[in-house]
Parts: sequence; C-alpha cells; structure tokens
Amino acid sequence: QDGRNPPSPPVAKMAAYEKRRAAAPAADSGLESEAEFLLRAGVTAMVREALLKVLEARPEEPVSFLADYFERLVLGSPGAAGEAAAELPGPPQRLARALWYVRLAHHSHRTAFDSNAGAAYEVLGAGGRRRKAGVDGRLYSELLRRICQHGGAPAEAAAALLGRVRCRDHEAVPFDVFRYGVLTCFVLLEFAAKADALFGVLDGGSGAADGRVCQAVLRALEDALGAGHCAVPSRYLEAGSKLGPDGLALAMDRALQERKLGASMSREEFLKKATALFIAKVKPVE
Repeated sequence: QDGRNPPSPPVAKMAAYEKRRAAAPAADSGLESEAEFLLRAGVTAMVREALLKVLEARPEEPVSFLADYFERLVLGSPGAAGEAAAELPGPPQRLARALWYVRLAHHSHRTAFDSNAGAAYEVLGAGGRRRKAGVDGRLYSELLRRICQHGGAPAEAAAALLGRVRCRDHEAVPFDVFRYGVLTCFVLLEFAAKADALFGVLDGGSGAADGRVCQAVLRALEDALGAGHCAVPSRYLEAGSKLGPDGLALAMDRALQERKLGASMSREEFLKKATALFIAKVKPVE
C-alpha cells in the first residue's frame, strides 16, 4: 500500500475493462472502437445535425420533431428515393412540408419561428422543370388556408382574414409578406382560443351568456385593442391581455346595473364578433 485511497468501484471497473481490452488477442486488435464506428458510419455527425435542428426550430414537441426528422432523412436519401430523388415534390407535398415547418415553434419564440418560416418559404419556392423558383400567391394563400383549417379557426373569420392578407395567384410573394401572413394566421388562432375561453367564463357552462354582459365585454375588448392598424400582429394579443380581471369585472358590473332585458348570446355569435374586432385591426397586404 502506498497510502493512497483505493479507487471507487466505477473507476475500478473501468480500469479492469481497459486492462482486459489491452490483454485481448492480437486478432482482436483490428476491431474498431465504439467511437470509431460511430464516426465511420456518420452517426455522430447525423445526431449532431439533428440536435442543431432541434435547437434551431425549438419545436414544442422535440421527440416528435426528431422522429419526423429522421423519417424524412431516410425517405429523402438517394437509396430510398431512387430516381424520384431527382424530382422536386409537387405542390401538395411542398405545402404539407411547409405547414409542418411553420407549426414547429410558437410565434412567441421569434428566432425559431422566423427560421422555420424561412425554411417553409424555401420549400414552397423550390423551382422545378416547369416553374421558376419563388413563392407565388396561389401557394401562399393555400398555405394560409391550411394553417387556419388545421388550427380550427372559425370559417368565417378565416375567410375574412385571408381576404386581407392574400396575394393574387400570379404575384411573387416576398418573404416579409409571407412571414406577415403566416404570423397573422397563427395570432388569429390564438386570439380565437382566448375569446372562446373568455366566453366559457361568461356562460358558466350553459352554452349561452347574457347578451348585455357579452356586449360590454366586447366593447371593453375593442377599447383595449385601440384604434388604427398595427404592423405587428402579435401586439393584438398584448393589447387584448390588458383586458384583465379588473377591467372585465367593471364592464360586466356596468352592464348588469343597466337592468335592461337583453337576449342571450351564443358562443358562435360571441366568437364571430370578437374575431371581427381582431380582423378589423389587421393591416391589409398591399
């Protein structure tokens, strides 16, 4: 004994493992290590790239993102695609892939959202043998329609919004317009969800709420949104958040003090009126 502390069990096990490897027969000396195998097979670089994609996209469901990423990697390889790999996917496939990109990260994660929007823009704008590179108004408008459809936006509100941010089919859509339209659609979805939750407070689970209270809340919401158009759609949600519990309580109390008989308001009518307030503030694409 030299007076030093004996190695801990994990260290001792590792030392014994390395000793066995050093004493292995000469025939085994040609076997590559685990790290060498991963490097030779390209797995290390592949996993590193996948992790970088996760950090870049910041998806809300990273595991699902990775599963889809590796699936697309396999399907997109020359061996899997064969001669078809030379052909760009058609509009339906490009639209599906672009929709996948823009739904990866919440719009509040600005860097990730912008990066994903850029990837979607490149996918839609990929040129082929019969078309020039670039996103046209037809693909742009169809992507916006799918965003609203997949998000469950009220059909009437979605149609009204698309009427303000769509481009003509033959027009070339620059990226800033593309990003603005995509972002506005996602903000509409969130705004509609918040309005729906608000109505759930007003109706108490009955499916219908006092019309006087609903109108008072809508007026308070309109005041919170303010006048004029805003170039940043996400600020509509910030403005709507100013309609806090105190503001709601005052608006509802004033409505009840009027002591006027009023008809009830349904959820559909309330959402229609609330989303109309939002759409009125959206700056049209010129």
